[in-house]
Amino acid sequence: MKKLFVSVFLLAAMTSTACTNLIAGKKATTDGSVLCTYSADDYGMFINLCHYPAGKHKPGTMRPIHDWDSGVYLGQIPEAAETYNVIGNINEYQVTIGETTFGGREELTDTTSIIDYGSLIYIALQRSRTAREAIRVMTSLVEKHGFHSGGESFTICDPDEAWIMEMVGKGTGGKGAVWVAVRIPDNAICAHANQARIRKFDRKDKQNVMYSKDVIRFAREKGWFNGKDDDFDFAAAYCPADFGGRRFCDARVYSFFRKFDKGMDKYLPWVLGKEENAEPMPLWIVPDRKVSLEDMRECMRDHYEGTPLSLDQDMGGGIWEMPYRPTPLSYEVDGRKYFNERPISTQQSAFSYVSQMRSWLPRQVGGILWFANDDGNMTPYIPIYCGNTVQPECFNTEGADAVTFSDKNAYWVCNWVSNMVYPRYAQMFPSLKAVRDSIDHALVANQKAVEEKAAALYAQSPESAVKYLNGYSNAKAQEMLARWKRLATYLIVKYNDMTVKPEKDGRFARTKTGIGARVQRPGYPAGYAKGMSRQVGERMMQP
Repeated sequence: MKKLFVSVFLLAAMTSTACTNLIAGKKATTDGSVLCTYSADDYGMFINLCHYPAGKHKPGTMRPIHDWDSGVYLGQIPEAAETYNVIGNINEYQVTIGETTFGGREELTDTTSIIDYGSLIYIALQRSRTAREAIRVMTSLVEKHGFHSGGESFTICDPDEAWIMEMVGKGTGGKGAVWVAVRIPDNAICAHANQARIRKFDRKDKQNVMYSKDVIRFAREKGWFNGKDDDFDFAAAYCPADFGGRRFCDARVYSFFRKFDKGMDKYLPWVLGKEENAEPMPLWIVPDRKVSLEDMRECMRDHYEGTPLSLDQDMGGGIWEMPYRPTPLSYEVDGRKYFNERPISTQQSAFSYVSQMRSWLPRQVGGILWFANDDGNMTPYIPIYCGNTVQPECFNTEGADAVTFSDKNAYWVCNWVSNMVYPRYAQMFPSLKAVRDSIDHALVANQKAVEEKAAALYAQSPESAVKYLNGYSNAKAQEMLARWKRLATYLIVKYNDMTVKPEKDGRFARTKTGIGARVQRPGYPAGYAKGMSRQVGERMMQP
């Protein structure tokens, strides 16, 4: 999602927004599934769970292209003869595509082209049965129609393979794009977060590497590379990493890798962004343990806990130690510039997901988009099966948009709760987390039985299995919405006026005469109280 535009200007990087993708190959996961994630982060963004139905199209049919971010009409292209069902960012063949914007060199953005990054994703999902096919579709589209966006990193996965592809246009008047795609080893994990990650690549490895014919030549022509072809570094040529690219972007990759490799702290000089000649992180690592669906879900909720970048080291979190910070990322005091950390979990997430792709199950049963319509830390992930053709009402609510609240809409109800919790995080988050985790755990516990029934139905009729799973997904989404409304009213009663109402046997306590029991007044958390005492000193010290 747009746009942490990493350029030579630090300010440009710090005043924009950003996304995160995490990837795990099938031999790196506990169950043999390919897993990938996406957090779509952009301030003010409101977005539904999209759906594109499968279809057959007559010769000559044209498809209009509107920029995914702005809705501006860009042009039209010929429609494919056949398109596949797409729900969210997964299609009926379990192909999943996500992205993060690295921007790169600003002069390479081509505003006259037709295909923007968002349109590229959803067209490819409608036209591809495998990740490799999606790469061919995406690269042929931009070759013919041009690439309207800045530099992008794409996650492109199917039940057997996980790929990262990086692409940047050739500037206004240029044709097509330069790009490189690398298959992530099956036993490895990878991530990208708004900084180009592909460096050197093996041009002879035709099975695991694809690239545009002019990816090196174009950089030479522009004067961005003059070495031997074997030494070509895509990221260095097209998106040199400045402080913002390392501290605000690659730091999120480091935090993910660090959970599965105890030696990642050796890359701290790179991540901190201040040592010019620091060693960059590898594109992928082999984890020291298998990665589970639950691991990936929790990694999407990360705030650098346990790392030198943890957000609990200053007063920025307020009284109740919120692991979120106001934006923009930079601010100025007395002529000096300062910045905030930018973790994976962030308040501007419009949605996030964990995609689970499994080759051993019928295709419409094997693919799940575990979907959250807000910051993934603040809401549970709901299973949306890849063959689904009808969105839950709460993820596609008539009349709701970025400036129209609806209590039927998950984005707005979840944000209602989140925005109550953010400023009193340490006080209120445990209550939210208990409900969130109970829903997450129940859905994972149900998964085996649900899918066994779906597989049995599939053997009789694939359509009946799809209908069953669609009904299950929609029911669970609506149940989540109802539970979140109850959570909202619980929180306002429980924590009204910065106090805490006691409970007994799951109900708010009352006195013998029936009125509400005396509230608890927790005051400042211990750490904040110490800081406060140092600041006020003797002026506020009692005699």
